Amino acid sequence: MKYTLSIVALALLTGCSTAVPVRQKFPEAPEIIYERCPPLRKLDNDKSSLSEIARTVSENYTAYYECSVKVDAWRAWYRDQKKIFEEVK
Repeated sequence: MKYTLSIVALALLTGCSTAVPVRQKFPEAPEIIYERCPPLRKLDNDKSSLSEIARTVSENYTAYYECSVKVDAWRAWYRDQKKIFEEVK
């Protein structure tokens, strides 16, 4: 009788559990990533010296390439992480 009750209890306990698959989604990129890079610096007046023009061009190139590298690196990292996440499934 003990074995019968334990078998029935085991059957009831395992029969009631359902295995519902949980499907996880890879998180979307935060909105802050889609913000634009800061605007490039402009010269103050039309009669700027050559050294001021060269400094402004140099600062603009630096700002552009820093932002470009950061954004490209983040996008590559996000794309790789998403690919790894989808392959694991």
